Formats: sequence, C-alpha cells, structure tokens
Amino acid sequence: MPAARAIEIASGFDLRALPADFYANPYPVYAHLREHEPVKRMPDGSLFLTRYDDLVAVYRDAQRFSSDKKVEFTPKYGAGSPLLAHHTTSLVFNDPPLHTRVRKLIMGALTRRAISDMEPGLVQLVDRLLDGIEAKGGGDLIEDFASAIPVEIIGNLLGVPHADRAPLRGWSLAILGALEPKLSAQQEALGNRSVEEFVLYLKGLVADRRKHPGDPEHDVLTRLIQGEAAGEQLSEAELLQNCIFILNAGHETTTNLIGNALVALQEWPQQRQALCASLKAHAGDTAATEVLMTLAVDEFLRFESSNQLGNRRALAPCDVGGVALEAGALVTLCIGAANRDPAQFADADQLLLTRENNRHLAFGFGIHQCAGLSLARLEGRIAIGRFLTRFADYRLTAPPVRGGRARFRGFLHAPFSVA
Repeated sequence: MPAARAIEIASGFDLRALPADFYANPYPVYAHLREHEPVKRMPDGSLFLTRYDDLVAVYRDAQRFSSDKKVEFTPKYGAGSPLLAHHTTSLVFNDPPLHTRVRKLIMGALTRRAISDMEPGLVQLVDRLLDGIEAKGGGDLIEDFASAIPVEIIGNLLGVPHADRAPLRGWSLAILGALEPKLSAQQEALGNRSVEEFVLYLKGLVADRRKHPGDPEHDVLTRLIQGEAAGEQLSEAELLQNCIFILNAGHETTTNLIGNALVALQEWPQQRQALCASLKAHAGDTAATEVLMTLAVDEFLRFESSNQLGNRRALAPCDVGGVALEAGALVTLCIGAANRDPAQFADADQLLLTRENNRHLAFGFGIHQCAGLSLARLEGRIAIGRFLTRFADYRLTAPPVRGGRARFRGFLHAPFSVA
C-alpha cells in the first residue's frame, strides 16, 4: 500500500466510526497506526495505543492509570442503569481495594491443584461433545463446541444447576456487547435487560447457597459468600455483580479462543498439518502433548486475541510513547495491535504454533492480569487438542460469521463437517 494511503487511514481512524470491513480484519489498520500514529488522539479526545511497549508501560503503572470506569461509563450508560451498576462494580473495572478483595477470593478457588482437579471432568465434557459431532458428521464450531465448554466449566465453578444454564450465553453476549465503543439503542436496552434478569436469577442462587454451602476450595460462589463473613466485606451488590463478571469473562474469551483457533487452522493449512502430525507422533505422551498444545494455545491467543481492547484513565499528567497526556485522559489499549507488533514478535503476522518466549498480552499484564488465565489455557489445550486428534480432516462448509465487535473478537457461527 502506498505510504500516503497508510497515513490517511491512520489519520482518519475513529474507534466510534469503524468501517464494516474492519471487523473482518482489523490488523492492517492497526499496522498503519503503529507505524504512523502509535499514540493516536481520536476525535473524542481519547488516546488509542497500538505499540507493545506502550501498553506494557501503562499496564505496569497502576498508580497512575486507573481501571475504575465510573467517570467513563456514567455518561455512556446513564446514572442508575443496570449496565452502569454492573460494569462499575465488577473486578476488571475497579482499582484496589475492591479489586484486591475480589481477586483474592476468586484466586483462592483457582489454585493449581483446583484447576488440575478439573481436568478429568473437562476431558469427559469435550469427549461427549465430540461424540455428538461425530454422530452428526459435523455441526457448528461455536454453537456445538466452543461455547458449550466454558459455560459448563464456569457454571460448575459457581454451582449453577445444569437446568438453569440455557440463558447464560445470551446474557453474556448482551452484557459484554454493551462494552463496544459505539453502542446502539438496541444493544443498550438488551444489555440492561440482561443485567436485570441475571441479577434476579443470582439472588435466588445466592440465597440457596447461603443455606446450603458448597466446598469453598472449588465453589467460587461459596467462597465469595464466606469471604463476606470472614471480613472481606463484599456487599450484596459486589457479590452479585462479580458473579456475573466471572460467568461473562470465563465464557466469552474462552469461546473465542477455541473458535478463533479452529477457524485459523483452516486458513493456515501447513500449521494445521504440522500440529496434527505432532499430536499423532506424541499420542500417549501426556507431558509432550501438554507442552505442544500450551505453545499452540498461546500462539492462538497472540494471533487472534479474544479480547482486543482494554481501557485506562490517567490520574495525573504523564507521558506515553513520547506523547503528553493530561490528567483524566481516557486511554484505549489495543491488545490486538500490540500482539502483532513486529518490534516484539518476529514474523508477527504469521501463525507459528511452536513460537517460544511468547509474551503476548491477551491476558493483560500487571495487577489486572486475567485471574482465570490458567483455567483458560487448560480449556483451550484440552478442547483444541482433542478436537484435532479426533477430527484432523475437519473442514468449514460455509464462511464463518464474525461477531461484528471490535472489543471481543470471535465468531457467532462456523459450520463444519467431519465426514
């Protein structure tokens, strides 16, 4: 592309006015921004960062860059709205001390041993889904496989009865969809209604769990409830909203990881063939397979980050990437761009499933690094590895349908065949 055109694209970039073709492949736009305007001042006055080193600098400086979204989200959602109540109370959009209290309680139920104990049940779940796919000769990678796994795993963590899990995916998509930079009236209404319905359901679940506690070493909801009694002082609203956050965060990002990976392998046939051959060669060697799939999962996360955007607010005047920021400046961290930064990753636009020292930012960095990253890696490793071992010759039967969102990058549908 001529340099003048690349400069024009970078200069005209506006996160609130994205062209339709951006959602299919945003990475060329991100490359132009990295090269020509890596700290981009957008029309609304906010800053958009695309370089790896700049993102890491902001992530590291939690004292100067706040994750609290009350200032940013109040005009977006309106005072008193369900969406505002949720997104300004959840773990990810808060600073210490709330962030510290909730993260500590969640991490207590996501220890290495607890996650290891989940693996046999996860294998059974994945194999059951694969049996269903084999019986039908295919299906939809998202509906029949990728989205079914995290809903079950997170539902188990919170002790949500199986009979109650049907609405969870729809609620999650609606609530997280309301985080898009530009929000339609329909998205806003659906998001608010979903929060209301989710909270109403959780009130009943929490009341029952108070009467019938689970094992706090494995049941996150019981741990959150008992944490209140132990002096952690989570209010009822904090408890309910962070249960929604756990279900949403654990569902959407892992669904995207699995779906993005299996679609990407269709687009990179040599990488697919090499991975399938390695899985076959190491069949029966659990340790070798784990190493192989852990490298692959991290590369899928780098190459197509499930969560593409993060946000911070500058608490004081500062400098990022040589650009002066005023106190109160809103900053968007483009994870998808940073994970394709050639200054950090060799052959950054290539899917290389044996890439080592892969310090991607798909899970964030610093005090807000994803609390469930080990669980997400386990789900991705088991789901993708067992799928490929069983169906090495799967193929898409129609173009996959993207979710049409800038923040969360994934597919809604991906029809495929194994016959």
